[in-house]
Amino acid sequence: MRSFASDNNSSVHPQIMEALMKANTGHAFGYGDDPWTEEATRKVKEQFARPCEALFVFNGTGSNTMALQMMTRPYHIIFCADTAHIAVDECGAPSKATGCFMRTIPTPDGKLTPELLKPYMINFGVEHHSQPGAIYISQCSELGTIYKPEEVRALAEFAHAHGLMVHMDGARISNAAAALGVSLDEVSGACGVDTLTLGGTKNGLMGAECVVVFNETLIKEARYARKQACQLASKMRYISCQFTAFLTNDLWLKCAQHANAMAQRLYKELSAMPDVKFTQTVESNQLFFTMPKEKEDKLQEYYHFYFWNEAIGEMRLVTSFDTTNEDVDKLIACIKSL
Repeated sequence: MRSFASDNNSSVHPQIMEALMKANTGHAFGYGDDPWTEEATRKVKEQFARPCEALFVFNGTGSNTMALQMMTRPYHIIFCADTAHIAVDECGAPSKATGCFMRTIPTPDGKLTPELLKPYMINFGVEHHSQPGAIYISQCSELGTIYKPEEVRALAEFAHAHGLMVHMDGARISNAAAALGVSLDEVSGACGVDTLTLGGTKNGLMGAECVVVFNETLIKEARYARKQACQLASKMRYISCQFTAFLTNDLWLKCAQHANAMAQRLYKELSAMPDVKFTQTVESNQLFFTMPKEKEDKLQEYYHFYFWNEAIGEMRLVTSFDTTNEDVDKLIACIKSL
């Protein structure tokens, strides 16, 4: 099966699989007291100019929950876009773990701005109201759009001026950095975010993410938060070794560049079809568009994909590090034949 439904459906990159096999030798201390985790931690920290802590975890939902739990109390509000992963796709896990109220804010493109947030900066110090506590953003956004460094910086400065912290869900941060031609740091840590999920699963890793903590007031509690979030792996070496390979010789960048290039190739072909209407700018490896319902229904007989907004028939297709030119050609040929 070849799929455009999600980059979660892709395979594991051969170099990642090789790293896993090399780590699968003999015995090692558990819970991260091993040489593989030590090396991976060093590799992660090398990506960022600011001092930070790197904590490896199982998945994205756990990483978001862990980070938000560190920076909030149950009486806080967490602000996010109405399309945010924590609001739509995590079954209320962050709300349950933090006890916080999720204030979703409508956005045209999945991105928050200081202007959109400004009306909600109210009731500080009023005990009858939940208190503004944190801002959650995704890089890339859930609509495939990308926060430019100056946009992240403006959000972080706005948040800190109001006493809030910022968590960046970087599930697809590699795609964002690749599209902008900048480093991982330039679209995250250097912009002032307090915590970051450094994503790997969607870019060739086998179920591995990393929570990077920049805010020094959070670092001392980070390990306890990871344990409470059920994200401390006993056989940590099998998660951490993947990040060493991921960050060696820019493997993360090569994988993301390829996925983005395949998305642009697919976009070029689809945009030439008069009955295909794009609903979002294609900036990364995600494409959002509509076409006649009868064609969408017929296409599902051949390809699995997700409807993002069923009311308007909005589809989402996603390319991956292992998407090939042949994959794109076959999909286009199938659509043309409908």
